[in-house]
Amino acid sequence: MGIFKWITGILGWVTLGPIGGLIGYIFGSLFEGRAEIPFQQGESATRRAYSASEQRNSFLVSLLVLSSAVIRADGKVHQKELDTVRDFIQRNFGPQAVPEAMRILEGLNARQVNIYEVGPQIATYMNYSQRLQLFHYLVQIAIADGDFAKSEKGVLEAIGATIGLNGADINSVIAMFYKDTNSAYTVLGITPSATDDEVRTAYRKMAMKNHPDKVATLGPDVQKAAAEKFRQVQEAYEAIKKERGMN
Repeated sequence: MGIFKWITGILGWVTLGPIGGLIGYIFGSLFEGRAEIPFQQGESATRRAYSASEQRNSFLVSLLVLSSAVIRADGKVHQKELDTVRDFIQRNFGPQAVPEAMRILEGLNARQVNIYEVGPQIATYMNYSQRLQLFHYLVQIAIADGDFAKSEKGVLEAIGATIGLNGADINSVIAMFYKDTNSAYTVLGITPSATDDEVRTAYRKMAMKNHPDKVATLGPDVQKAAAEKFRQVQEAYEAIKKERGMN
């Protein structure tokens, strides 16, 4: 499925609001001289339910939009970060989609995405588990160049807040990649002072939030990535159990 199909019938809520303005500008530039792009706009589009395909494609367009903010966070565009986005698009849409997707990302980079405008739109239309998975991808992009800069961490924290994630979940996802002595506890959203019962409770809550089934509508590749995030939660719990000698 090529990137052109995003534009010709299976885009959902990203054709509305600030993201719609961004992609309309970018798509208009990329496809100037081609057939008119039939965006669904207006009141009727906001009232209908979005299909699984529309949700999935809206998720991926949102990823491109927020990836631009992460990539530009340290003032440089690193090839490894671009490669991470390219690999993701290729796995989900196939190699034929990559050229247009990367041109769209290039266009977004040139415009400087305002996360405080697009974030609330994402928070409105995506459920919590989908937003967690989106954030997980963004952290992967940030660390792709092997250097997790303070500016990148600041942008990620701001994105997490604007898309409606709570602070513990933001820190949890970052800790899955940025390891320190308390990473396992941070992944579960607790501190080393937590009791064994609190550890067990925190694990159950975090496992429920990050279960792959909660993003099933976004497609098998996104669900597979969510399974990796779920595994990281399980590994954190097992590390704490081993450290404490818990049963």
